[in-house]
Amino acid sequence: MNFASDNWAGATPEVMAALGRHNEGFAPGYGSDALTEKVRGMFCEVFERDVEVWFTPTGTASNALGLSAVSRPGGMVLCSAEAHIHNDEWGATEYASGGMKLMPMAHRDGLVLGDALEAMLARYPEGNRLGQLVALSLTNATELGTVYGPDALAALTAPARARGLAVHLDGARFANAVAASGATPAELTWRAGVDFMSFGGTKNGCWAAEAVVVFAPEKLHDVMARRQRAGHTFSKARFVAAQFEAYLSDGNWLAWAGHANAMAERLRAGLRQRETARLGWDNTANEVFAVISAEALDAVRAAGGTAHEWPSETVTPAAGEVLVRLVTSWATTPEDVDRFLKLV
Repeated sequence: MNFASDNWAGATPEVMAALGRHNEGFAPGYGSDALTEKVRGMFCEVFERDVEVWFTPTGTASNALGLSAVSRPGGMVLCSAEAHIHNDEWGATEYASGGMKLMPMAHRDGLVLGDALEAMLARYPEGNRLGQLVALSLTNATELGTVYGPDALAALTAPARARGLAVHLDGARFANAVAASGATPAELTWRAGVDFMSFGGTKNGCWAAEAVVVFAPEKLHDVMARRQRAGHTFSKARFVAAQFEAYLSDGNWLAWAGHANAMAERLRAGLRQRETARLGWDNTANEVFAVISAEALDAVRAAGGTAHEWPSETVTPAAGEVLVRLVTSWATTPEDVDRFLKLV
């Protein structure tokens, strides 16, 4: 009954088996092994085109490394006010980029509002003396569990690209977005105007497998050198490749994300039926935000369950209530969900 985070779940049996399988013998280091090249080909198949793939150890490393590669003096990155790069990464992008500024924008349940983007583009025209807009960063699935479809993405990326901005996608829970939307990975990335992305595996069954996937290498500068200088180049890259091999084989990544999404929907359905709890907002990925009584949260914790109280500017719990975030994973069971619902 652990709903603290999908980061708390372990690695899947398939990932662990792949790590053991590829632990035999010797292999060239620093990504020059055959397995890493095979996995790059698997990424190309997933995205239906040739892509660059740069392994990193964490999602924060992917975000900071990728965005640093589009940096310019006085550069500014537009993002949601809920963006992980803005709220949770301790200034990693600013640090890695040599001081680029993150510019938060208004959103609705995590989804950037088109009017907010247009206002930013108008406020900082080309050649202004205040700074240079260099990138738009979007998150899919968002930090609030909502999902952009292809049309919604394209509506935001088109005006940004028209101004010459590079478009970054934080895909820490990209698998959940693909599974929830029914769109293809290509439709949710380069076909919708995304130039590069942070591709996450850790939240969905891996234990240290993240990557920067680049669709428009001409827009990024010196990714290899930046990764090396930041200390994010794996010497034994085959062990990251092994995880991605298991992850992408046989559609595992979407099956695991689909299960997590289904468990979240089971939670939402159960909460909708209760008079003692309510949803904070509707969403479709594997994060559920619910208002429950503080007493119920105490009961969950007393029973060994885990859930985090969550701040929100749009949901105000009544006296004696709390807003909690409930995150499901590949390892969440229907019994976990039903037990939680019984306690609340």
